[in-house]
Amino acid sequence: MKKNSGFTLIELLIVIGIIAILAAVVIVALNPARQFSQARNTQRSSNVNTILNAVWQYISDNNGSLPASVTALTVDTPTQICATGAADCTGLVNLSVLTNSEIYLLSIPVDPAASTTGGVGYAVWRTSNNRVGVTALGAELDQKITVRR
Repeated sequence: MKKNSGFTLIELLIVIGIIAILAAVVIVALNPARQFSQARNTQRSSNVNTILNAVWQYISDNNGSLPASVTALTVDTPTQICATGAADCTGLVNLSVLTNSEIYLLSIPVDPAASTTGGVGYAVWRTSNNRVGVTALGAELDQKITVRR
């Protein structure tokens, strides 16, 4: 009687097929692109809060006065914030008053995927009641990241 050791071709194909299906399920479940998008949105949310907190600290220290570049804005016209140290802030909101002497911020936070020149990827606006809001312009996954106070 001859003793055969090893696996048959059918057994090997079945095992390889099962491993391939499991690998596909794991890759789809993890979806690295979505995970990176969620991580960038989390950073955006943090940055929006940081900018708004700095504006409110400025307001508190200046007897309720908004930074001059914010007073002309309305909720209908949110305008992108100029990057710290940008050579030209034409058409952008200059919040350098928050970074002067590094009292409120060291620098204006920049969107993790910002590709605009001079801007940081965040917009600021105010309501008629002088409530200030900051919005992330590059939010991903159909999210809207806005904070107002």
